Amino acid sequence: MEKKLFNELMQSITEMDGIRHGVRTPSRRTDVASERVKRIRALTKLSQAKFAKMLDVELATLQNWEQGRRNPTGPARALLKAIEKDPKHVLAALID
Repeated sequence: MEKKLFNELMQSITEMDGIRHGVRTPSRRTDVASERVKRIRALTKLSQAKFAKMLDVELATLQNWEQGRRNPTGPARALLKAIEKDPKHVLAALID
């Protein structure tokens, strides 16, 4: 292994250890939203396909959210929060 690469890896490990022990703050944070997205969809009683269509996202995108591979961002995240807080009225406004 190149010495430069080894040094970069060691620096990353040192930074990670500092984050783990609360000495450093992470440069970014990834929220695990999969259970929350599933719970929100359960409120609607819609299938994945119908829920994805209502949100105007690809089915694969919703599946990625629910399986924790990706997290919703931007307007989709805001819409999910709205559905979570008031599913009855938000669904009424969204469903054609």
